[in-house]
Amino acid sequence: MKRVAYVSTDPGVPVFGSKGASVHVQAVVRELLRRGTEVHLVTARLGGDLPRGLGGVVVHELPRITGTPGREREESARRSARAAADVLARVHSDTPLDLVMERYSLWSDAAMTWARACDVPGVLEVNSPLVDEQAQHRVLADRVGAEAIARRAFDAADSVVAVSEPVARWVLDRTDNRNVPVVPNGVDTRYIRPGLEGRPQAASHLDQRGEPRAASHLDQRGEPRAASHLDQQTPFVIGFVGTLKPWHGVEVLVESFARLAPTDDGTRLRLVGDGPQRAAIAAQAERLGVGDRVDLVGAVAPERMPEELARMDLAVAPYPQLPDFYFSPLKLYEYLAAGLPVVASDIGPVGEVLDGGHLGVLVTPGDVTELAAALAGLRSDAALRAELGDLGRRAAVSRHDWSLVVSRILTTVPVRPPSLADDLLGRSA
Repeated sequence: MKRVAYVSTDPGVPVFGSKGASVHVQAVVRELLRRGTEVHLVTARLGGDLPRGLGGVVVHELPRITGTPGREREESARRSARAAADVLARVHSDTPLDLVMERYSLWSDAAMTWARACDVPGVLEVNSPLVDEQAQHRVLADRVGAEAIARRAFDAADSVVAVSEPVARWVLDRTDNRNVPVVPNGVDTRYIRPGLEGRPQAASHLDQRGEPRAASHLDQRGEPRAASHLDQQTPFVIGFVGTLKPWHGVEVLVESFARLAPTDDGTRLRLVGDGPQRAAIAAQAERLGVGDRVDLVGAVAPERMPEELARMDLAVAPYPQLPDFYFSPLKLYEYLAAGLPVVASDIGPVGEVLDGGHLGVLVTPGDVTELAAALAGLRSDAALRAELGDLGRRAAVSRHDWSLVVSRILTTVPVRPPSLADDLLGRSA
């Protein structure tokens, strides 16, 4: 693949931002660039400065989406998405594109239908049942229109890559296209690595020889401790990464931590992420008497994630019981890549990612007592933590690196025989 266009028309996905969806887009584009591919990024929203490793990407901004939630904003999103076809046509007219990849968004079928009409292979990534999500959690005025757009996009794509089995089933209910493989998310194992080696070191984190300080020399903010504190025990940090929303189960984690806290005053809980439940979680921690031991870090840029993971001793994915768990959690792959022992709810594909419990401790979703016991067990067993961390790291490198994920996505595209025009223009090679 020499020239690829990656299209993201969803205004809720700032492609240079810090959301999980943003990290996904950046990871795929970064891997394509690593392979020497010329990548054109067509987007409705940038959302920040150029992330690491994306130097050389050619950015094409679509018209800004405006209006209040409902029909006005939906029509604006349609117009913006339709403009993607014009961008693709201009890029293709310079030198033909080899592939169009698109992250499925609610109001976009233009990229896949353009690719089909111009005989350019098209891959559509579907990461969630967006129509259902929009109707349940936000505002969806024209559901019929959104369903029609989804069907046209799914039908036009050569390959519709679903991030999980439930998402694949949702897609298959809406299309005659049977090429709907499941390719879960991944992680950049070259960037996220165990311990301090996986993060850039500020000068204050180095000793007099310029070497990284031992973890016990850093406080909860990652800053060097005062000399009088260096001989004190380092807090044991239980960590969580993710948006503070109900379906992540953070309130269950806080309650479990509160049960563990009285037995171990050297343990802290570190929550990395932001969201609508932040105030409620802070209030819960205060009510349970652990407010001074729960660190609400807030959202962090992807470039800071290795640093945050390096501050944790174990990591948690405390999902509650959900009727249809369709996620492919980025946090799990990041935990594994960082060499962290993991405690996670046994729901959806989580158990499969953790090899049925061989790569982490699985607990019943929403069970506060079971989660607290799992945390206490790992807290007291350093050998098990080390073993799980090592096994998880190896699994991340050998199975889940983004280089492998992108290769799996690319292999889903049917190989088309070269046309006479390709032969005459020398494009068959």
